Amino acid sequence: MNDSRYETLKLENQICFPLYACSREVIKLYKPFLDELDLTYTQYIAMMVLWEQGRVTVKELGERLLLDSGTLTPMLKKMEAKGYLTRTRSAKDERNLIVTISPQGEALKERALSIPEKMAGCSKLSPEDARTLYGLLYKVLDRTPGRLG
Repeated sequence: MNDSRYETLKLENQICFPLYACSREVIKLYKPFLDELDLTYTQYIAMMVLWEQGRVTVKELGERLLLDSGTLTPMLKKMEAKGYLTRTRSAKDERNLIVTISPQGEALKERALSIPEKMAGCSKLSPEDARTLYGLLYKVLDRTPGRLG
């Protein structure tokens, strides 16, 4: 018996599933490119912030990436051990941990330069569709495109 009360519980009627599945697939496509840099996807997006800003607090980084300190702390420790960044306590307020890109981390920027183009080649979206999707995803996140945090 088909009970229409349960229509909303069908996987095919959920927006969350294609968002989740798409996210996983996109990250999987990044993997071979990021493996060459010895970065995970989360480390890569953290490096993108550091390439742009040079230094940020862990709190600012978490706000930009929508990640909590429980996720950031072990990741940043691993990246520091690889020599990509340094973590130091703020002289003004010891509760704040400052993350600064290292010369080795800065050098990765040049090697990462081709990744966005390579990823664009993996997509079946037209440039117009990609821009539309980008705007819609930021709308779902309830943020202005390009202005996280």
